[in-house]
Amino acid sequence: MTPAARLAAAIEILDAVIAAARDEGAAADTLIARYFKDRRYAGSKDRRAVRELVFDAIRTLGERPLSGRAAMIGYAKARAPDLLTLFGTDGHAPAAIHAYEAVAKKGLAPTWLAARMRQRFGKDTDRELAALIGRAPLDLRVNRLMATREDPFEWPVPVTPTPYAPNGLRASEPFNVEQSAPFIGGAVEVQDEGSQIACLATQVAPGMLVIDLCAGAGGKSLAMAATMGNDGKLIAADTNRDRLQRLTPRADRAGAAVIETLLLDPGKELEKLADYIRRADVVLVDAPCSGTGTWRRNPEARWRLTPERLTRLTALQARLLEIGAALVKPGGRLVYVVCSLLPEEGDAQIDGFLKANPNWQAAPFSLPTEQDAVGRAVLSPARHGTDGFFIGGLTPI
Repeated sequence: MTPAARLAAAIEILDAVIAAARDEGAAADTLIARYFKDRRYAGSKDRRAVRELVFDAIRTLGERPLSGRAAMIGYAKARAPDLLTLFGTDGHAPAAIHAYEAVAKKGLAPTWLAARMRQRFGKDTDRELAALIGRAPLDLRVNRLMATREDPFEWPVPVTPTPYAPNGLRASEPFNVEQSAPFIGGAVEVQDEGSQIACLATQVAPGMLVIDLCAGAGGKSLAMAATMGNDGKLIAADTNRDRLQRLTPRADRAGAAVIETLLLDPGKELEKLADYIRRADVVLVDAPCSGTGTWRRNPEARWRLTPERLTRLTALQARLLEIGAALVKPGGRLVYVVCSLLPEEGDAQIDGFLKANPNWQAAPFSLPTEQDAVGRAVLSPARHGTDGFFIGGLTPI
């Protein structure tokens, strides 16, 4: 592909990304893979170059653009002026630029989201937003059921310990982890250091009954099972059958024998969990959220979120907190986690729960990112080099 043809391909993909963001469609990575599946003539260098163009444009533009063409012209004017010379140059190039056509503007986030982030970070907001749309590192978690961080793993790139998580490793550049011997043998999992730190707040221990209420594909379940040393019982529950089914082979590979999966019915979760009411030592509510803390991995998520969707998410989070609370035994612990940095999904949820449940109180926990025990914690890429997370601990009085 010529440079002009690559530019045209990036514009076509951006059109699909913008439509998917508006209509809650597939992620950008998926759309890129679909595009090239039907275009076998594109070599690996072409695919890589187009992918970089697409994601560079997404990261540069805060508001959702009107079109892929507006997005690419805006990106080129802001960051890559040489691209402007490719428009209208040959038969494979995008059409020449007209003086009055739409041009997307450079920005860190949609205006309404930036305002909400400012409530969290104040004068540091721009620094935090810039970090949130940077590139995420490749983090791994060593599975203590099979290995230690000190083991002499063989990697194709330099890999070093992460700053905070005791079992974390960080690669100097991306590589195909799933083809590596440590991954195949179950010694490591891919897991952001922030997610590993969030698991530490649960303070799970051997012999406990633990419920991961929104387990998904089980990344945090696997981390907690390793901390439990395969002693106790961990119920990994979710309403999404496809995601939950992915946990079983992962648990088998990791040797996590204490995990049992439980498929829940949406709106009737406690019916399936009736045997565990007021019995759990720890309940983790890793609630569905806006994902504002994961923009490094999915920068187009800035274009997906709307105030209406945020309202639906916060209502679901509040309901899940109530479900989780019903499962905690006296003296037990409820840990609420979201990969979001919006106050509505973090502090406001804990405050609202405590107001509605005066027989509950904060349950402090210790984290390697904090000097003292805290009842709430916020992780962010600018401060900690992790994805963004809010973590809150609660216990019945």
